[in-house]
Amino acid sequence: MNSLSSRLNSEQAPETQHQNRMSMQDPSSSSSPSKGTKRRRDEEDAAAAAAAAAAAAADDAETAAASESLEQSLTFSDTLVALRMMRAQFPRIDKVSIRPFVLRSQLYSSVLDRTQVDRELESLRRTNVLRIFKLNTGQDDHAIMFLDDYLNQIERVVKRMEEKNGHDLEVFEWFKIHVLDTRLEPNISHLDLCSLLSLGGKVKDNHISVLINGGVIIRQLIDPSMYWFAIPNVGSILKGLSQGRKELLSLLSRRRSPENG
Repeated sequence: MNSLSSRLNSEQAPETQHQNRMSMQDPSSSSSPSKGTKRRRDEEDAAAAAAAAAAAAADDAETAAASESLEQSLTFSDTLVALRMMRAQFPRIDKVSIRPFVLRSQLYSSVLDRTQVDRELESLRRTNVLRIFKLNTGQDDHAIMFLDDYLNQIERVVKRMEEKNGHDLEVFEWFKIHVLDTRLEPNISHLDLCSLLSLGGKVKDNHISVLINGGVIIRQLIDPSMYWFAIPNVGSILKGLSQGRKELLSLLSRRRSPENG
């Protein structure tokens, strides 16, 4: 029996040794799982890196858009900058109570591109930042006044008329709320004026007279049913403007005379 057992063991030993040797020679059985794990980790790392790059790109785009929006909001147009500079330089005139305004011809001389000026003035007018007035100088003169200055000018008129015990002064409040906020053009018809004022209260003929006497509207000469919006107390300024132009033209004429002679 012992000899039989020894013989069986000796026959099985080479086979077992062969299997062990094959197992040692084929590393796939032990290393394959580690390679698969490494590959998955590499793929996960690559995906995470791509996601991080996409998120960073999105943040950069959002930051750039926000920066551009902020820059646009802080950048004023050339026309608006020129208007503010001229407003700051408006002279103080003794015995004349008037808020600063700018002539459109002045603006044309400061901003070279007239098309740009007209386009930006139209935008500022439509957004109720300023108002444009046709001046009664006999020429194509227009005054530009910031809306806040114009409202302040009207308040001065109301206070002066209150001191004189004026009546029907509530029409100025109707005018500011219902007319100026709605009618952005430089003129208005009598019918439209009465219609808009009626949103504030019952309109009487004297209300229109009060507005005319206060200097906020003037009748058009060619059509009495139409009014120009006007700047109160601007009359003396316009008189000085016309006189200054005459003196300047006279001076230029005298300078040319010796050359012509």
